[in-house]
Amino acid sequence: MNKTLLLSLISVPLLTIAQEQTDTTLVLQPIDLKVYFAKQSLLSTTTALHHINSANIQQQSNQTLLTALNTVSGIRMEERSPGSYRIAMRGSLIRSPFGIRNTKVYIDEFPLTDAGGNTYINLLDPSALNSILILKGPDGSLYGANSGGIIKITPQGFGNLENRIDVNVNMGSFGLFSEQAAIQHKVNNNYQFAINQSFIRSNGYRENTGLNKKVFQTSHQWSYNPTSQLRVFALYTDLGYQTPGGLTLEQYNENPKQARPQAGKIPGAVEQKAAIYNKTLFGGISHTKLLNNNLTHNISIFGSSTDFKNPFITNYEKRKESNIGLRTFLSYDRIINSKVLQMQLGVEGMYGKNNIENFDNDKGTPTTMQANDKLDNQSWNFFYRTQIEILQNWNVEGSIGLNTNSIQYKKYYPNVENGNINFNTQWMPRLASSYQWNNMAWRISYSKGYSPPTIAEVRSSTNEINTSLQPEQGNNYEIGYKIKSNNQRLLLDIAAYSYTMDNGIMREVNDVGQEYFSNIGQMKQKSIESTLWALILQNNGFIKSLSYQGALTYNHYRFGKDNNNATSIDGNKITAVPDWTWTNSITIDLPLDLCLNVFHNYTSTIPLNDMNTVFANKYNLVQTKASWKTKLYKSIGLEFYMGIDNVLNEKYSLGNDINAFGGRYFNAAPTRNYYVGLKASFK
Repeated sequence: MNKTLLLSLISVPLLTIAQEQTDTTLVLQPIDLKVYFAKQSLLSTTTALHHINSANIQQQSNQTLLTALNTVSGIRMEERSPGSYRIAMRGSLIRSPFGIRNTKVYIDEFPLTDAGGNTYINLLDPSALNSILILKGPDGSLYGANSGGIIKITPQGFGNLENRIDVNVNMGSFGLFSEQAAIQHKVNNNYQFAINQSFIRSNGYRENTGLNKKVFQTSHQWSYNPTSQLRVFALYTDLGYQTPGGLTLEQYNENPKQARPQAGKIPGAVEQKAAIYNKTLFGGISHTKLLNNNLTHNISIFGSSTDFKNPFITNYEKRKESNIGLRTFLSYDRIINSKVLQMQLGVEGMYGKNNIENFDNDKGTPTTMQANDKLDNQSWNFFYRTQIEILQNWNVEGSIGLNTNSIQYKKYYPNVENGNINFNTQWMPRLASSYQWNNMAWRISYSKGYSPPTIAEVRSSTNEINTSLQPEQGNNYEIGYKIKSNNQRLLLDIAAYSYTMDNGIMREVNDVGQEYFSNIGQMKQKSIESTLWALILQNNGFIKSLSYQGALTYNHYRFGKDNNNATSIDGNKITAVPDWTWTNSITIDLPLDLCLNVFHNYTSTIPLNDMNTVFANKYNLVQTKASWKTKLYKSIGLEFYMGIDNVLNEKYSLGNDINAFGGRYFNAAPTRNYYVGLKASFK
């Protein structure tokens, strides 16, 4: 047994410990599907999960994760303009004018979600990612505050890799040009690394939607002895994109390409040069050590530094953000009387500093200061988990986390003020069980969700610090069923959940376009999710393979009791949540290494305000991509590809402004557009 080789194959510290019958020394056993901290089969997992590999990410445009994530039931990703994304996982986009709320995102064991609760998902280059593991539903017991779920990303350079160099160039409609370069190299059985670089530029479909993004990423994995491994990850992104602003229905119908125009004395987006500029350095170092046959220790240190500028309609905001954190845990794995016992005990802590300044905006130039504040925040999560196989194929799992979150703030201008915001300490339990019989499995779980307000919500664009904003929290009950065919060519996954959330946080906008947040009251979230994977044909004459993936989601999301004294919205549909979403993806492999992928996304009408008086129309989005692979020599491969977005030339609004003042709800999505590209691979 080559222990060094086995150790070098481990990509993340979600691993199991195995003991060879012929070798009593310690080895790290590589596994295919890593859920939580240990090896589990797809059927035996107690959670609703979805795995996206690099091939799934590349099925459509490699500039964005939009299509790949939207193949997952219970997830909606939107693009307001190039570079501006929102993700809702089992929840509303109501808190997410841009970015992510309620969901915790990790790169390996390093939280990309910062101490303030915000996640800059647009920093990532999708072509530099190996895989994405999605755990749906509240999981605050192990990963800190969240109510939607967990997204765990494995970058290139971790796990198994082959020596290769890739260079990719593409161009398309609306001034699109991008290039990516990647090097993956396995120096020896102990050390491997990857380096990724990318650049993308686009003028965008609408006025004031230009994008300029440069990314550098590197990953290193070193097994310096048979029982110890070191992983290092670093990411630097220089991102700039213009923001066009929302349109009224009349403006949207008259000219959907226009940016938000001037309204009275309030200037428009073009005049104010509305945009976002984000320069972020993010990184971490992680160490995994086998202590004995059953016990593993992992420790990760991570941090980030962000220089953020946002010229907006009413002000020019500058933010300096820095974060540092630690995550460490012990993992115990043992087989007793042919039954598996697993336990983990650990802690994750993060500290963030946020210096925020606001100025008058004179056509893209900061002038007179409006406000100057400093906010520091801390979050801690102490967690314990155990899983035991009571009977063959019957697993019971329990975990609990103790979560604390606090904010210390100091106002320097226009008034001097100090204060603390301490959110109540929360115990976050999760109980779950799964039973597998032949090719079927049932699961049931209970978990508590908890999502404190982010720094961007406590201190919003009104330049005021909202000390009364309370965390969202609730209880989630879920059942699920999976079945697969004997020939492994079909898998069906169905889940149903009921999550009642108290103190739901709502985005609102004042008469000058500044956003602020308040606790609206109760949100009752019920949903049924289903996903079907099928290999329909294989080696059937002209068609080498035909595969299908479909995801259907029904959301019954309704407001409950209202905390406010205004007109009750009890029983209304929750803002920004469609009742139905249905995605279909068909991939056809043909002779001569030809491949065709067709993606379809149906989204029903979406309520755009709490009173349910304005809705975005339903739409059908169809995308296609065709590729042809060939070889110049044994070691040089070429791939030509072309794609069409919005094949049906559908007129629809994406990334809508929620509860917008003056009826400026709509952000027009691009009409039919095209791209072509060439990728060269050297092995």
